[in-house]
Amino acid sequence: MPKIYPLELTRALIRRPSVTPNDEGALTVLQEKLTDLGFVCRRMVFDEPGADPVDNLYARWGTREPVFCFAGHTDVVPAGDADDWKSPPFEPTERDGAIYGRGAADMKGSIAAFVAAAERVIAKKPEGSIVLLITGDEEGPAINGTRKILGWMAEEGEKISHCLVGEPSSSEALGDMIKVGRRGSTNCWLTVFGSQGHVAYPARAQNPIPALLKKLLTLSETPLDDGYDRFQPSSLQITDIHVGNPAANVIPAKAAARFNVRFNPTWTGASLEAYLRSKLDEAAAAAGVRYELSAVCSGDAFLTTDENFLGLISAAIKDKTGLTPEQSTSGGTSDARYIKNVAPVCEFGLVGKTIHKIDEHAAIKDILGLTDIYETILDRYFAFFGGRK
Repeated sequence: MPKIYPLELTRALIRRPSVTPNDEGALTVLQEKLTDLGFVCRRMVFDEPGADPVDNLYARWGTREPVFCFAGHTDVVPAGDADDWKSPPFEPTERDGAIYGRGAADMKGSIAAFVAAAERVIAKKPEGSIVLLITGDEEGPAINGTRKILGWMAEEGEKISHCLVGEPSSSEALGDMIKVGRRGSTNCWLTVFGSQGHVAYPARAQNPIPALLKKLLTLSETPLDDGYDRFQPSSLQITDIHVGNPAANVIPAKAAARFNVRFNPTWTGASLEAYLRSKLDEAAAAAGVRYELSAVCSGDAFLTTDENFLGLISAAIKDKTGLTPEQSTSGGTSDARYIKNVAPVCEFGLVGKTIHKIDEHAAIKDILGLTDIYETILDRYFAFFGGRK
């Protein structure tokens, strides 16, 4: 009889209010289950200056190749006002065929499903190894999480062959979508400097606000590209404009704005920043103002092209659900943006319609169905890639 029941483990994880960067025992719940299954577990707390310390878990069963890695996160976003929930956000509640609670869909239900599937597969003595790479810093700044674990792995000679990230990739029904790539993301802070003065004597001042607005409009209205294979066109979105001027009769000395660019493989973070600076240089020279730009790229765009791996996952999903999953690159970012540097990676998990929302939930039949799909993926993975060794 199995020791791990996915619904029971999902509930146990939801009960831990692991809002980034706090773990609140979530990883211990997971570690205890994995240790019982024979995984060798390593806990790692990383504490890079400028960010909160974060607890992480690396667990491995087996010593042979190929190495199938499941990556995920036990941290969750804040629940918001608990009074807005129909049931307490960190008390898993079954209602209308679903488990309600923060993290049910993103992504404690997927983690539970994978652990339960791994137990079934381990009993069959597969030819290869299984790794779980679980962070507590995916929903936060992602500084002391997956990137640091990957660095430790490189130092220790720990390698993975392929990786499945358990993000809630399904759109409307379990299995209708997998993520085979992601757009890159760059956050920018733009400040335009003028000269303070009295509004009645504008010739004696230099107002930075019109210059800032013109720059922003030019950047946001000029297409960055026409798209890329399997990717939509890159998009620049203004997210904040700030002047902070308390006086109605004063022209401010500076004005600032923040914007984000989600970009396809036409660009890298570096080439995009160079393009933005060239456009801003032109606009600044025309307006006779000075500007500063700070650009931080959280990850370049990527596309997984290992068709054997993707085909295996898609076929397992279709056999269990009857759906042929769309291979998508839509949505935000995930820790796959770091993992793609060490192994082919894709994302597949529960339906994501309620993630980050009040009354987040996951259908019970989907958690059970996902467990069956993950088991099938593992079985076929080791039969195909293990059999080629």
